[in-house]
Amino acid sequence: MVDSLLLELMLVGLLGIGSQWISWRFRLPAIVVMSIVGLLAGPVFGLMNPEQDFGNLYSPIISLAVAVILFEGSLNLDFKEVKGLGRPVFRVVTFGAFISWVLGLLAAHYVAGLSWAVAFVIAALFIVTGPTVILPLLRQSKLKPRPAKILKWEGIIVDPIGALLAVFAFEITEFLVGTNHSPMALLSFFLAAIFAVMLGYACGKGVGWMFETGYVPEYLKSPVVLTVVIACFTIADEVTHETGLLSVTAMGMTLANMHISSIADMKHFKESISLLLTSTIFVLLTASLTRETLLQIFNIEIIGFVLLMLFVVRPLSIFLSTWGTDLSRPEKLLVGWIAPRGIVALTVSGYFAGVLLDAGFEDASILISLTFALVFTTVVAHGFSIGWLSKKLGLSMEGPPGVLLIGGSKFTTKLAKALEDMKVPVLVSDSSWERLSSARAEGIKSYHGEILSEQTEYKLDMTPYEYMLAATEFDSYNALVCTTFVPEFGRNNLFQLSLSKREGDKLEDLVHTIGGRVLSKVGASWEELNTMVDHGYVFRRTNITGQYTYRDYLNNIDDQAIQIFVKKPSKKVEFFSEEVEARVEQGDVVVSLTPPKKELEKIQEKLEKQRKAKDKPSEPGSE
Repeated sequence: MVDSLLLELMLVGLLGIGSQWISWRFRLPAIVVMSIVGLLAGPVFGLMNPEQDFGNLYSPIISLAVAVILFEGSLNLDFKEVKGLGRPVFRVVTFGAFISWVLGLLAAHYVAGLSWAVAFVIAALFIVTGPTVILPLLRQSKLKPRPAKILKWEGIIVDPIGALLAVFAFEITEFLVGTNHSPMALLSFFLAAIFAVMLGYACGKGVGWMFETGYVPEYLKSPVVLTVVIACFTIADEVTHETGLLSVTAMGMTLANMHISSIADMKHFKESISLLLTSTIFVLLTASLTRETLLQIFNIEIIGFVLLMLFVVRPLSIFLSTWGTDLSRPEKLLVGWIAPRGIVALTVSGYFAGVLLDAGFEDASILISLTFALVFTTVVAHGFSIGWLSKKLGLSMEGPPGVLLIGGSKFTTKLAKALEDMKVPVLVSDSSWERLSSARAEGIKSYHGEILSEQTEYKLDMTPYEYMLAATEFDSYNALVCTTFVPEFGRNNLFQLSLSKREGDKLEDLVHTIGGRVLSKVGASWEELNTMVDHGYVFRRTNITGQYTYRDYLNNIDDQAIQIFVKKPSKKVEFFSEEVEARVEQGDVVVSLTPPKKELEKIQEKLEKQRKAKDKPSEPGSE
């Protein structure tokens, strides 16, 4: 057992972020890894028990973390995003949630053996999925936009509604069978919910107005938003338990639909905070479980309930609620299967287990075990199956990592054609139809629009593309594009053309930490590359084998040729760069921009002479 609270905090952080890294490195569901790591650190090996060690701070820490995570998720709920999907989304978060509540109530009573009162409360809570589990799965699986948007909106909107419904169900239970028979309790609950929504809306509008009018300096914007989120959650939650989640969701949605550039700039900061909190909170929750709770999971009633929730309740609720919508059968099958429960279910069930036991409902003692069984089973089942199922149903964008080329030109057209011939997804983007004309003439997939525009994220799906090359004639624009997309692509996957050496330019003092990596080891500029293409330079492929190694290739390549990228047997692409040497191994294909045929013939003659020299028999007496 860890004795120091500071050491335990450090260990929780290491385990959480370490789990995220392991999941990225080995392509595993992050939430599965975090849950297993927490179980190993807590009930299995007994290294820590955060709930006991943190004492009275444990619940507030978890609650505030959930509020920040939910707010960050709701910042993505722009109504423009669900254009054409409004009806299915509305059906899923209303009728779907209600059907799931009713079916879950029946399953909890008749299969799990809970009383009607306890089943009524817990079934309301189990309609949640939540951004803490849905968003990592969507990031991992590369779903097509339609099912991904439905799952995201459901997870973020239903999360606070589920917690609120559980409170409402408890209030009704108290009114019907408890000691409190006053209708004022129900009225105060509804008033508290309305107050929470209005508070969230007011906070969102207030923060947005302050940002737009310049009342908050740039360096204070993130701290101000974080502080207001915590205040918004705390005030609403103090009025009525769990309404704080509704309040921060309303605040996030309000800001998302105000389309303030400052909020868009802060999204990446919020995502980083959310990722850190999600990683640590999952470890904290699972490490706080007891061995008795884990053993109780294997009761036949709990196992039966979990199976019903997976294979009957969820699919039925989705199929019935989306009846008559334009969702295809594969989309219904996928959405009807994916419903992992997460942090909100675990934290709120712990709260209701306590208040229901205090109210005299002894069967509430199994709620924590029941909830964890559902959370862990859905996290594992859906985490490992979403990728496979989406591919089977044709709803996955999974494939070779694609390349997004910014800037239409003869060079990018030839490069796109070379990538396309090697079965690499590629798209050329430019705001000018004229500059896209050569790509369109070659049948290359193109996008006409400003890549930096806010509208681009609604019109252009970037999921298939893992690499971006900014290849316009304007160096500053290339650097700006790369810098803007660092959070989405990562700097290792962002490339730009070398700076133009125009007369009078003083580029020696340019800070090289901005923008992307410079394409090719020699760093050719836009003018140089397009001039080469005009003079007949072509992209040529060279297979690296055991007989013809990369060293041989380097010895024989023309001095005027420029190595552009290498295609791996795994279908991954690695661009050559000034900063990092591309790893070229046996089985790879090197693609370079080489001189015209006449120059190539000289290279072939040179190779032929070398071959003949090797084959020439040694003269007697020579060494």
